[in-house]
Amino acid sequence: MTLPIPSGTRDVLPEEMRERHAVVAALRELFDTHGYGEVATPMVEYASVLDHAGLAAVGDDATRPRFRTVDERGETLALRTDMTVPIARLVGSRFADAELPIRLSYVAHCYRGVRPGRGESRELLQAGIELCGAPGPDGVAEALTVLVGALDAVGLPGARVAVGDASLFPALLDAVGIVGSARAAVMHELATRDMVGLEREVRAAADEVTATMLLEIASRRGEPALLDEIADDRANAALAGLRELVAKLDQDVASRLILDLGLTRKLGYYTGAVFEVYAPGQGHAIGGGGRYDDLLGTFGRPLPAVGFALDVDALHTALVGTSRGTWRVGWTGAADRDGKVGS
Repeated sequence: MTLPIPSGTRDVLPEEMRERHAVVAALRELFDTHGYGEVATPMVEYASVLDHAGLAAVGDDATRPRFRTVDERGETLALRTDMTVPIARLVGSRFADAELPIRLSYVAHCYRGVRPGRGESRELLQAGIELCGAPGPDGVAEALTVLVGALDAVGLPGARVAVGDASLFPALLDAVGIVGSARAAVMHELATRDMVGLEREVRAAADEVTATMLLEIASRRGEPALLDEIADDRANAALAGLRELVAKLDQDVASRLILDLGLTRKLGYYTGAVFEVYAPGQGHAIGGGGRYDDLLGTFGRPLPAVGFALDVDALHTALVGTSRGTWRVGWTGAADRDGKVGS
């Protein structure tokens, strides 16, 4: 008799667990090499803390805390949906006087609501970093350098990082005078990657020339050189941050990037550069992150911050797919020259 388990969850058997441990070991070693100290936070947080942090999603509510209960004092508790907010709370309460920048890493399970029929994960094992107190493009450049190094460490040199700017379209919409409900509708379609819906909302809110410019920017995707092809002065002003970031990166890191000018993320706390990770053969992002300069201030220590999280199980799936099912793993977690984790 096979008993059901909740949708979006799964059992992990011994062989795969050994492989998962090896992926995590490679990531931990890489994070430690870059000076990121590992921390752990409670799986449950007070719902008021998560709500206070402004977890409202831009595109939908899939990332809002769904799993709630009440403790013995009547306080509402919620399972965390990501690690950025708990670490922001941790920095505000336990690192109030720590020297900057603060470099923290984690390996942790997170829990999200799922929509039926989409094959989404309700339980995710994430590994990532948070860099707090490193301002401007220098902090983002460090995070991207660690991210590319992490992909190499687990054996995914073919993975690419899409980079956009969460502040780009808000700045453009301000410049062209799209505000209120029209602005919210445009941002919703952009966050959900509905280009048909985006065109409908943009054309309803702007004249033909402006609408064409916005839609062209939203569809631009390619190597960093595409920034030199933008002719509109308003767009060029809004793209200054991305240009400065690209100039800060080493060539080996920049070569792994795909600039995506329409990229935004559903979590509402991102304020600048945002990124998503894609691997060959995977139809969805296997990680992501970005800059969030306002979040830590809600927990008492205003600091610029940037971070990323990688989906460990998605990394494992990508590794298996890359080697056409022949990938095997030992116990060391070291990555060899053939892109295999293990010895």
